[in-house]
This record gives sequence, C-alpha cells and structure tokens, in this order.
Amino acid sequence: MRLDVLRAIAGGAGPVAACALVLVASVAAPRRVRADGEPEAVSAHERCATRLSVALLGKSATPALLASTEPQTGVDAMLTDPAFIERFASFTNAQFNPEPGETALTDSAYTLAKFVLAGQKPWKEMFVGAYAVTDAVAPDPNGLGYFSSRAWMMRYAGNETEGYRISSAYRILQNTTGLQLTATTSVEGVDRSATGRQAAACAGCHYQGWFALDRVAKILTRRQGDGATMKFIAPSEGPQQILDGTSIANERELVTAIVGSEDFRFNACRLAFKFLYGREETTCEAPIFDTCIDAFKATGTMQAAVSAVAKDPTYCQ
Repeated sequence: MRLDVLRAIAGGAGPVAACALVLVASVAAPRRVRADGEPEAVSAHERCATRLSVALLGKSATPALLASTEPQTGVDAMLTDPAFIERFASFTNAQFNPEPGETALTDSAYTLAKFVLAGQKPWKEMFVGAYAVTDAVAPDPNGLGYFSSRAWMMRYAGNETEGYRISSAYRILQNTTGLQLTATTSVEGVDRSATGRQAAACAGCHYQGWFALDRVAKILTRRQGDGATMKFIAPSEGPQQILDGTSIANERELVTAIVGSEDFRFNACRLAFKFLYGREETTCEAPIFDTCIDAFKATGTMQAAVSAVAKDPTYCQ
C-alpha cells in the first residue's frame, strides 16, 4: 500500500489545512483571585499542566503538576494512569465503531485496548495478538486480536446473500489504516450480488484498489446462518491480489501485512493526534508527526505515539 493512496482515499490528499488558518482548541486557563479581588496572572507552565491533565486524564491538574516548571516531563507518568487507559480505550472504541455496542461483549475493541495499554504492549496486538476477547482477555494461540472475537464477528457479519463478510472486511481496513469509504445504496438497477458488484457503479470499491472489499472478504471466513446459530466457515476461493498486488490467502496474512506497513504506523499517529487535538494533523505539523512515527516505530506502543505529540513544545503553546 502506498501512503499517498491511503491519504487520498482516507479523507483527501493528506492534511490540507493551511497553518495560518489553524485554530487549536485549548483548555481555558485557570484564573486565581488575589486577596484584593483582582485576578492573578496564571503562568504558561500552569496552563500547560492543565491542558495536559485534562487531555490525558480528563481531570484537573494536581498541585504538584501545577507547580512544575516543566509539566511535560510528567507526560509518561500520566500515560500509565488508569484514567488515561480508560479514556484512550473509550476513544479508540468510538473511532473503530460507528456506534457503541449493545453489550460489553460487542465492544471488544475497548476491552482489548484497556488490556494492551495497561500492559504497555505493542499496539499491533490489538489486531494480531493471540487473545480470546470476551468481556475479559485471555490467551488464545488461535486468536487474532479482537477481530476473532465471536461477538465482533457477529456484529459485522453483514447481510451479503452469499455470506461474504464485506462489513468485516471494511471494519478491518478502517480500524488498521483509517480507510474511509461511503456506501452508495441509491444506484438503481444494480444487482447487489457478488457478480453485480463488479458493475462500474460498484467495482471501484468492491474489486479495484488496494482495499477491494470483495477480494478482502473472499479471504475471510464466510457467514452461514443468522442469530445464535450463525457460524463461520473457512474461505475456499484461494489467495486474492489485494494491498496493491500482494497475494493474501487468509485473514491472518492480511492483518499481519497491514500492521507491518507504514500505513499502520501513520494511522496510529493520526489516532494519537485526534485524541490530543480533537482533529487530524495539519501540513505544518509534519515535523511533529514524523517524530511520532519514529517513536512509534521504536517501541510499537500507543503510549510512545501519544507521548511524542504531547511532549512537543508546540502542544503547550
């Protein structure tokens, strides 16, 4: 996969906002009042401490952090705080799913994110980790992150008539690379079967490009039945040419290839940016973004990505 292709698909050709027009939302500076009733100026260090604490932990800064002349040195400690782990796991779940799950079981991304963050494990274990994910996490040599969670598989099994898990294919790509596609359902006279999706109105998403959804779905297990009797059978159509021409035979090969790509690292840092800034990165923030990617490459942890952005001097300006 080429990064320029991913950026073009996932919301335009990369960051496009002009630096001069970027308005960064900041935490309102705390105000003190002197004995005579006049407001007392708050230092830049205190404003920085407040911003960091609210963004990372969702609560006011401690007196010790407010008193620090270098509050960004406390970032790494905050990233081990249970409040950060809860906050980022919830944020991740919201980014990976279009709406909350009906039960805790169906929000398996949240459950595994808490486990991965608490153990400071590589972020890729969210997607390829050998775990069984229910309302808890347990070792499973056949596990594939939360993608192999039965509740997740049922949630995104879709309703394709031949059992192809097109919805699952899209969610896997979206969660790992940030891919954004808009479904078109208003094209009249188009056969929505596997053959019909090869028509010009549908082929662009289903059979063409590195993300070709039907080709990806053909290497996933197939859905049979509905409701509690639903089961998943092994794919039988052989390897597919996806990810810009790579021959991929099954779901494990697919996700393993993605988490080893630059696109995966790019999306991890974009997730960190969105968590801290409430928006994607801009063109003028490319140096910070590059620092984030380098830090993420070094350890593979999401804490490293968040730390690189939060510790940059510009975050507290």
